[in-house]
Amino acid sequence: METGDPDDVFTLCALATHPWARLVAVTVMPGSDEQVGIVKHLLGRLGVSAPVGAYRPGADVKPVSGFHRRWLGRVPAREPDAEAWQLLRDTFSPAGGAASSGDATLLTGAPPKNPGVLLEREPDVRIARWVAQGGFAGDSVVPPEHRLPKFEGRETCPTFNFNGAPAAASKLLESPHVGERVLVSKNVCHGVVYDGAMHAALSARRLTPGMALVREGMGVYLAKRRAGKAFHDPLAAAVALDESVCAFREVEVYRERGAWGARPAAGSRTRISVSVDHARFLDVLTATG
Repeated sequence: METGDPDDVFTLCALATHPWARLVAVTVMPGSDEQVGIVKHLLGRLGVSAPVGAYRPGADVKPVSGFHRRWLGRVPAREPDAEAWQLLRDTFSPAGGAASSGDATLLTGAPPKNPGVLLEREPDVRIARWVAQGGFAGDSVVPPEHRLPKFEGRETCPTFNFNGAPAAASKLLESPHVGERVLVSKNVCHGVVYDGAMHAALSARRLTPGMALVREGMGVYLAKRRAGKAFHDPLAAAVALDESVCAFREVEVYRERGAWGARPAAGSRTRISVSVDHARFLDVLTATG
């Protein structure tokens, strides 16, 4: 995850106390002590324990948006528990953690440099399932009735997460050590927005502590930006929990002049989203049992 866009921390909160998930580890890009402090602060508020890793421990950068400070105030900086690739190794290695029973899913909502380093340093590692917020599905993949007007007529488009680490993204897309790849694409994510209507809908539901924290944070966000926030990473989290949230097609992903695209390809073990069931998304994200 990263902390430039607020939806990463909302994804963290939603998953931390979701009844269908067990949070094993969190890795942060690039991993400044301020970022790690925010992650540990939120986990502490939710009473959840999970190690936090950094791509570059002690990174001397300021990658935290003003929103995080408006919402959370002054949060003490904290050091990470390990380098990010080491936490991933401990989770996905044959002798490690949840992955040894085939249960672990890698969810990425930031440039995937951390798993890229993992694949470089641990050649025998196996990631059974990778769910990524990233990629783009164009007209040759998306049926006309599901195309967003802003993307109609396009086959490729730059996407933030994959373009933030194109070599690592390509490595994950091509590696025989990644068993299943599920991409929640830009052309679908941009159609899912947390706005005033969703905020009101959540007030009528019984929420987990994590989702109550999401609603609290989005109350702060909406006070300044009434149009709402595209919920890219929470959509990917919902897909990780229940793939019926989106419809998918099996594809081969390619990069062309800094933009990403997808073409139909049977047997690729890579699927990309082409549409979303909005009601199912909300039901999965707010499930309490």
